[in-house]
Amino acid sequence: MKKSFMLGLMFFIMLGICSLASAENIFAGKVAANNTSVISAPYGGRVDNIYAHVGDYVGEDSLIATLGTDEVYALVDGTVSGIFASEGDDAESVAERYGAVLFIEPTNRFTLDCSNEKGYSYSENRYIHIGETVYLSCTTDGSHRGVGIVTSVDEKDEKKFSVEVTEGLFYMNESVGIFRNPQYTSMSRIGRGTVGRTAAVAAKSKGSVLKMHVKNGDHVERGQLLFETVTGSLKDLRPTGSEVMSDVEGIVASVDAKKGAKVEKGDALITVYPKDEVQIEILISEADLPTIRVGETVSIEFNWSMEDEDRQEGVITSISYINQTDEKATGTTYKAYINFEPDENIRLGMTAIVYAQ
Repeated sequence: MKKSFMLGLMFFIMLGICSLASAENIFAGKVAANNTSVISAPYGGRVDNIYAHVGDYVGEDSLIATLGTDEVYALVDGTVSGIFASEGDDAESVAERYGAVLFIEPTNRFTLDCSNEKGYSYSENRYIHIGETVYLSCTTDGSHRGVGIVTSVDEKDEKKFSVEVTEGLFYMNESVGIFRNPQYTSMSRIGRGTVGRTAAVAAKSKGSVLKMHVKNGDHVERGQLLFETVTGSLKDLRPTGSEVMSDVEGIVASVDAKKGAKVEKGDALITVYPKDEVQIEILISEADLPTIRVGETVSIEFNWSMEDEDRQEGVITSISYINQTDEKATGTTYKAYINFEPDENIRLGMTAIVYAQ
């Protein structure tokens, strides 16, 4: 019954008859968005994923996107020491002042500064190879022994090289013979070195520190994640990780960034029609203008609802001073805007009947 009534009513409205025999004016309305709000990237990076689609309804704190970060990993096994940056700090500025974002004291504590001048006079012993395993024995009495790996050869003087001790204990400044053979045969001696402390390994990066995954004193293994950085400044922002959440409730108008795209701080990720900016638009004939006022309370009945009592109130917020040029409109009409309280059932483009006294 109601459906037939509404169809007949819409027919009369299309003919320009905007009132019935009663004092109540009736208008055809449509749900429209009055404004948009942009959810932008809080920092620069790579878009790992976008979780919103055009037309989706998103709430405050809904997950919108995740942004990729630059991850910095431990280069050696060791103990974290000297963390000089906090989340939100500029990594390069910290490194300029302190030498690194953080340091790792290697598990292999000893390094030998070596020379092959004391090596056995054998042609093969003149050539030191980076990465080769060597065997160590103190020159005093051979009581301190261990294993090491050649980590570098001096580019300017090939007689000089460095060995990192991977097994065994030695005294600082102790003199150690270096051998290729685990039996420490004299022919396999390639040189001699002096025990020193292995330098702490610096961990650096560019951008701003988004998240720190370790703390001072932590033992880390080579390849373990230390911290993450992002492009640009995090000034005045509270680091929240790689997830970007919506700060507005409403309908997604457009998705402005694609998965895999590179974005800078402030670039649009999605655009939303905020819930509070949704209005109903109606056309008022010039004959009805004297009876319709800004600030007037009206009743709204949505055509999708089949219940007569499902009316809600709205308020006319403005009436245009420019007439509409819609070819479908008969006579001179002016657009009016009505504010109301939408719920999750309201969608853009829905039609409604608006009752005004």
